[in-house]
Amino acid sequence: MATSPIFRAKPAMLRRRREGSEQTSLTLFPTAARHGTCEQPSDASAPPEPIPTESGSPLRTKPATELVGIARLAASSLRAEAKRGTEYFLLPVRSILNYCDSERVPFRWTVNPYRGCEFGCKYCYARYTHEYMDLDGGEFESKIYVKKDAGALVDRDLSTEKVWGEHIAIGTATDPYQPAEREFGATRAILEKMVLREGLSLSITTKSDQVVRDIDLLRRVAERSSITVNLSITTLRVRLARILEPRAPRPDLRLEAIRKLREAGISAGVLAMPILPGITDGEEDLEALARGARDAGAQWLAGRVLFLMPASLKQFMPFLDKKFPKLSQQYRAWYGRYGSVPETYGKEISARVEGLRRKYGLGLRTRTDESRAWKSPQMQLVWQGGGA
Repeated sequence: MATSPIFRAKPAMLRRRREGSEQTSLTLFPTAARHGTCEQPSDASAPPEPIPTESGSPLRTKPATELVGIARLAASSLRAEAKRGTEYFLLPVRSILNYCDSERVPFRWTVNPYRGCEFGCKYCYARYTHEYMDLDGGEFESKIYVKKDAGALVDRDLSTEKVWGEHIAIGTATDPYQPAEREFGATRAILEKMVLREGLSLSITTKSDQVVRDIDLLRRVAERSSITVNLSITTLRVRLARILEPRAPRPDLRLEAIRKLREAGISAGVLAMPILPGITDGEEDLEALARGARDAGAQWLAGRVLFLMPASLKQFMPFLDKKFPKLSQQYRAWYGRYGSVPETYGKEISARVEGLRRKYGLGLRTRTDESRAWKSPQMQLVWQGGGA
């Protein structure tokens, strides 16, 4: 495990402004390691802790008749399939575009075709979104909810004036190209509708090389709109990646996906997110990733340190105790109270990533903000026909 000694003492204040004295241990943590989620609970509130069954699987905390919002919809969802130890459910939803009011992210609209993610990344912060459905975060990778009628719904959503000219981020809470996409095709159905629009500003974030399947659609979208693809890669070490991200494609396959996207003329880059203190934050690890990104033709590299919501912390710490026991004490000292890292550590990792960006000629993660007119196919017909 290559890393440099940067661990520091507990922060003295609450989250945003923390100072700590230097410690003699490993490396550790800026703000949220996420592209931005805002996967809302609808009108359902976060439930209390689920009651475990004898087999270890949690029961819902309420009868289905007492549930509301997304939790009630999830409870009534039909099971469509079960394979690889994962259950898939068809989730009826009212819209595909989700409004995001978080100050952490530079956009207001997100798209997550699935709830839950089969990749099973041990650090995934989005596990809390399962709690909105009255499920335990530990079932995030074993119970996948496929949003029904995704294509038709996004077509309607894109016709509403409130989203015109706004950036739309796809894959902010769950991966749009997780294994379920092969069976259900919700992401492709959404892109097929976006192809019909002009002047969109879009981004896709994924850990999967399956994104290259849709190069035909991405090229067509790029002809009329702005679109970028972010490949999330935490490490190039295959064995370590398998431990951290059990079902995600290998890192080299993700780099190859970037190469293919760039050859097709699609803007693409690497998100080193999250950077795990003491595990993937070493200078050699990050340099190998930056060099690999450059060699694959990536246009940018961005990195953020691990952020843990309470639902994620509950799943991550037993994993850390088992696989990286020497890090347990420091992680509990930092993440147990704040969910994030001291500001000094965050700045140090940011500086390290910035240095690698300059060294390998990689840009910052950017999105295009051209203020082009948003046109629907229906409106174009009216204009072409000379109607009012």
